[in-house]
Amino acid sequence: MNKLKKIPVVKKELLFPFIIITSLFALWGIANDLTNPMVSAFKKVMPELSNVQASLVQFAFYFGYFFMALPAALFIRKYSYKSGIILGLCLYAIGAFLFYPAAANEEFNYFLISLWVITCGLAFLETTSNPLILALGDKETATQRLNLAQAFNPIGSLTGMIIAQVFVIGALRSDDYTAEAYNALSSEELAAIRENDLGVISVPYIALGVLVLVIMGIIIATKMPKTAEEDKMSLSESFKKLFANKNYLQGVLSQAFYVGAQIMCWTYIFQYVDNLNITNGTEYTATYFNIAAMISFLCGRWIGTALMKKINPSRLLMLFGVGGVVMCAGAILLPGIAGLLSLVGISVFMSIMFPTIYGIALKDMGDEAKIGSAGLVMAIVGGALMPVAQGAILDWGGDGFADVQVLGFIPEVNFSFILPLICLAVVALYGYASYKRNLKN
Repeated sequence: MNKLKKIPVVKKELLFPFIIITSLFALWGIANDLTNPMVSAFKKVMPELSNVQASLVQFAFYFGYFFMALPAALFIRKYSYKSGIILGLCLYAIGAFLFYPAAANEEFNYFLISLWVITCGLAFLETTSNPLILALGDKETATQRLNLAQAFNPIGSLTGMIIAQVFVIGALRSDDYTAEAYNALSSEELAAIRENDLGVISVPYIALGVLVLVIMGIIIATKMPKTAEEDKMSLSESFKKLFANKNYLQGVLSQAFYVGAQIMCWTYIFQYVDNLNITNGTEYTATYFNIAAMISFLCGRWIGTALMKKINPSRLLMLFGVGGVVMCAGAILLPGIAGLLSLVGISVFMSIMFPTIYGIALKDMGDEAKIGSAGLVMAIVGGALMPVAQGAILDWGGDGFADVQVLGFIPEVNFSFILPLICLAVVALYGYASYKRNLKN
């Protein structure tokens, strides 16, 4: 334990490149949490969409990670980390600008394609940035260093949430009507509102595309550190070592379940709040609770990073996983504001999971780490699949889910959070298993 205190998390000579690379973590945080509320936004603008159809926003967004992570790793192996970052930023900008023709054509599928292209770019950024941060210093502090870098991701996420509330959800004309009043409008009025609101949805993404191009220019002009020699291991050897690594394979599975839990909690908090407003007559604003969840997430990330100086990362992951399960149970079983605060509290315990699983799964790897990183980024596909499953639970009772009770007393929306509970239980078990392996070694 004393050894960890003496080794710097980031050496002075690597501080500047560490800061530059860490800025990318905030950049993809903006995209992630600008997109989460879009499930609810598209459902309001296009009421003909079911919950499952609206959740395809998340499917399109997070499927890009699965599709592009391995090609990104192969690209980085052949060229360089910097080339991977630049290509990722280029795809990010293209996807953002595609929102303009999508809004002009008022076609939901075009929006899905735009989101998919954005995340193809994000797959490059995450496949590159995470192992690069791990390599910028001593391997003993690698997991702590990645947690430090990932602590800036929620800052971008908070920015995305605020943009979503102020410039999208708060500006939607379709949100100014009750369902009955909206359906009573003439076809011309509905068409005008639809055109306006789809334009509103597209503007932040187009602005984000401009920001990405500016950052790409800065990256091009920056000299990146050389952190590793040319790969000595063949691709087949890399895959052979990875598939024989039990700790790694379990890490990929845990990462998929974690990301699924995160996206479900941050996406369906909007439906959770809507249900409370309908059943209890409250007037809560879901985005404010989502922002509170992100602030909790940010605080948990900083606290968790500090705790890793004294507590083994695997053990801490297990403890945080158990805490997340308890909070999920509260979101399901507790009525009113108590359940909602439990849902917000889940974010505290999810905070360290992504970088900690990442660091544990890639521990002591050599040349196979780049391909291994791709597998952990591909695991983000959990964020594409799990929300669709939760949307299917919500569709059991139709759109009028406020009146549906499971087991006679649990609202259908609350019950749907059984899926995040299961996911976080898997993460807790991975923390326990990897901690036990550490003790044996």
